[in-house]
Amino acid sequence: VYKRQDLVNPDLLLAGAIQAPRFRYEVTLSETGSIFMQQWGGDINNVTGGFQDEFRLNLTQTYGPGTVIWRDLFRGMGTFQSIIDNPDEAWSNHKAISMINKCYYFQVLVDVFGDIPYSEALQGGGNISPAYDNAQDIYRDLIVQLDAAIAILNNYDMYNPVGSEDTIWNGDAMSWIQTANTLKLRILLRQSEMGGDTATYLSQEFAALDNDFLTTDAILNPGYVDAAGQQNPFWSNYGFDATGAPTFDNDFIVPSNYMAEFMKGNLTQDGISTGIEDPRLVRMYEPEAWDGTTPYTASDIQGVVQGATAGPAFSELGPGLRSSASQNSYFFTAAESYFLQAEAAHRGYISGDAQSLFESGIAAHFALLGIGGQASTYISDSSTASFISWNGTTNKIEAIMTQKWIALCGINAIESLIDYNRTGFPDVPLSLIAEQPHLPYRLLYPASEYSTNSANVPDQPNSAAFSDKIFWDVN
Repeated sequence: VYKRQDLVNPDLLLAGAIQAPRFRYEVTLSETGSIFMQQWGGDINNVTGGFQDEFRLNLTQTYGPGTVIWRDLFRGMGTFQSIIDNPDEAWSNHKAISMINKCYYFQVLVDVFGDIPYSEALQGGGNISPAYDNAQDIYRDLIVQLDAAIAILNNYDMYNPVGSEDTIWNGDAMSWIQTANTLKLRILLRQSEMGGDTATYLSQEFAALDNDFLTTDAILNPGYVDAAGQQNPFWSNYGFDATGAPTFDNDFIVPSNYMAEFMKGNLTQDGISTGIEDPRLVRMYEPEAWDGTTPYTASDIQGVVQGATAGPAFSELGPGLRSSASQNSYFFTAAESYFLQAEAAHRGYISGDAQSLFESGIAAHFALLGIGGQASTYISDSSTASFISWNGTTNKIEAIMTQKWIALCGINAIESLIDYNRTGFPDVPLSLIAEQPHLPYRLLYPASEYSTNSANVPDQPNSAAFSDKIFWDVN
């Protein structure tokens, strides 16, 4: 059953539209990336069987996270489409912002599932069995839609401005244009390993790309408070509920041993070491039962070996990621923007100093974690270290992806899995109990699609998760 949202003015819909997909995006989708990419694990001392499907790489059409990601991202975009479809052109600014948001979520759905409903999607009761579109065709149209949104915002309607209903930029058209440009950069770079006609297409699109990208975090905060239904999504899942009781994941989510040892500079389970202690580790994680005042160091952070059955007292999420019910969410971080720019500059697609942009990405993540003053020392101390520095890493893409892997942990970690499938970096090990030879290329269409849209959903065996690559994955 769908409500006639078109009867409600877009200024009353936009804030709710922005918020609707966030829990599933910030929690389930990011957590899925964190588990596959050796950032997080579960507290095996207190919970038996956590993340067994992920550790075993047992992906099916009934895989829980895949089912709710599919359902809730499509459902969450419905109001954006209602705003876009509003016949009154007086709402052009709201439509442009909705178009950018819609492109943002459709990109990740393509990156995770491949071919999906697009041209016939989001029509509510008007079409309950939408056709599937080719993934690459969707990508091409996302650029078209973003260009259209930018054109609208470049001619911003001052007679009907967007205000506080825009819980990201408060109606700032130029910031939304920067966001759209940065999203275009992400979409184009995703195809950078491809050749043939795509290489020509990319050259043309990069030549036309406005290199005005985000340099500050795109913060999403509609006024989160410590009340039921009004908490920050990350906090509501990994922190405490409105009564002050810890959530299940408060104690269950712990760092993986691999990430903890990597950031300590120690030898990891796959035999690599940077030799550099990363001060961000103690902001991202804290010791179990920390009293909130006693100082602790990186050596106190203990992670779980994925697939193990016992271990010491594991650390928990720290104050840089989990601070309060009113903490900010991040629609797009400056760190990600800078790493995208660094990659594009290194590949020769845009102008700019790739190393400087890379190091700006590191500094932006330090600032997000509240330790911006320590960034320059870390960058200097690690200047010749393998994997994490520009000069110390032969393959610059590996350095970018490794620092991006750190910077997106707990924020948008699914990007790290997508980047790994695209570039091969960072080359994290599988869990001890993995039953497949490599990480999944995609999630499978959920069983619900075969029940409700059987005429259109592609036939897909479980093995497709490990054999059927997304179109941009050519390596």
